[in-house]
Amino acid sequence: MSDKVLGASAVEVGERAAIKGRDRDYGSVLWKQPHLLDLSYAELEEKNLEVKALRLKGAKSDEVKAKFLDYLKNDAGVKAVVVCFSDLEGRLHTLDYDKKFILGAEDNLTFDGSSIRGFTAQSQSDLRLKVDWTTFRWLPADLFGAGKVLVFGNVCDKDGSLYKSDFRSNLSSLCDELRAEGITVNVAPEVEGFLFKGEKVEQAFDEKTGFELATMSGYFSSLPQDTLRLFIDKFAEVKRALAFQNEKDHPEVAPAQFELNFRYSVALDTADQIQIYKLLARQVAKSMGFTACFLPKPIQGLNGSGMHTNMSFSKDGVNMFYDASKEWSLSETAKKVVTGILYYANDCCLLINSSVNAYRRLDPKFEAPNEIKCSAVDRGSMVRIPIGNEKSARIEVRTVAPDANPYLALYGLIKAGLAGMKASAEELSKMEKKVYGGKVKKLPGNIYEALEHFEGSDFIKDVLGEENQQKYAALKYMAAERSPKDLGTKVKTGEVIYHHDITNQWIWNQF
Repeated sequence: MSDKVLGASAVEVGERAAIKGRDRDYGSVLWKQPHLLDLSYAELEEKNLEVKALRLKGAKSDEVKAKFLDYLKNDAGVKAVVVCFSDLEGRLHTLDYDKKFILGAEDNLTFDGSSIRGFTAQSQSDLRLKVDWTTFRWLPADLFGAGKVLVFGNVCDKDGSLYKSDFRSNLSSLCDELRAEGITVNVAPEVEGFLFKGEKVEQAFDEKTGFELATMSGYFSSLPQDTLRLFIDKFAEVKRALAFQNEKDHPEVAPAQFELNFRYSVALDTADQIQIYKLLARQVAKSMGFTACFLPKPIQGLNGSGMHTNMSFSKDGVNMFYDASKEWSLSETAKKVVTGILYYANDCCLLINSSVNAYRRLDPKFEAPNEIKCSAVDRGSMVRIPIGNEKSARIEVRTVAPDANPYLALYGLIKAGLAGMKASAEELSKMEKKVYGGKVKKLPGNIYEALEHFEGSDFIKDVLGEENQQKYAALKYMAAERSPKDLGTKVKTGEVIYHHDITNQWIWNQF
């Protein structure tokens, strides 16, 4: 690992930041905040890009652990390490550990698993966190506070084994298995959201008044100093500093809707970036007095928000999805992957459309990708084939909602794709007959239909495990049964306040 990231230059940067100091007035007491790291956005981007390069090369946590622990020990500018993990539904949890504590206890970070819905029972509560040191990121002080760095953790059971209901761990293990075969899964998401007036407006949602758009500007009509443009510009700056490698930042079709695209990465890193993307968007919006919302359909009558997921497989650095001699320049391998995804579309629907509100988005009046088919041009198709070359050839799964657990969603899609790719000739023929023969079928129109497919699926039972299948279904029933069965034309209070991404566990228990 280069000294530019962790050696003397990093310490020097910490010392420069320490010189700055910060004075804050708490009542009559003047408190001086000493020696805290406060890097410029340019410095953050440079350092975070170097660590990202290690992830893309397949570096393992144990290979870089000593270097990062040494850095934390020697840089006086760091005060705390933010450790992130996600629950079964995809809700992001963060724990701030004091640097001195984590230096002596990083192999024994425990938490109460019974406090996380979908994890352990109260009688078996303790779980562990194992830091993935390849995810090390320096954080912007203006949003997170000075002197903080971030890592992701894999959830482990009491004996240290990976916890079976943590799908970051499961996705990591799957990617390791594929890497052993020389295969890398590359993913680039397009995460859409809305900007609403006021802070925390989802928790205070009232169906009588609904959400108030931050602006009426949208696609191609947002002026440089418009509210939405100012939010997008700030959000883009923070993403760039976190090494997202921005590609295109723009308003979306609906008023006050946004989408900030970033470069593809390996599947696990992309899932981490999706979680950070939503966290950053919410924090930037809050700093401006707004709410960044990732409900799939927060306002009936306007286009919903999706998370189109672009995927490709590469082997030994060569794109497995490209073949110039085939239709759409799509290889036979890619077509098999598409067949697997379409064949198990109904089984996986609850993984990629995980909330009551998500089924409002699957409305054909608003470019809904709800048809179980593949097309190069029809945006109503679940899978679209974008124009590509030997580097960019890929498939785009358009049905994924932005509130899905990214680890679980990618895990399910990859497993479905592999089922098609590795199927025998006889099995593949059976799949193709179901997918491509006869009338085009549609995805479930409400969460109850999706649950029926999910619970009855042997494929889901096999790839998730029966316990996870039951736990996940139970969580989804909890929200569904507190929401109207008939969606109707108006977004209801229940489908918002009981949403897994919006209501924390304490508030849930007060209803």
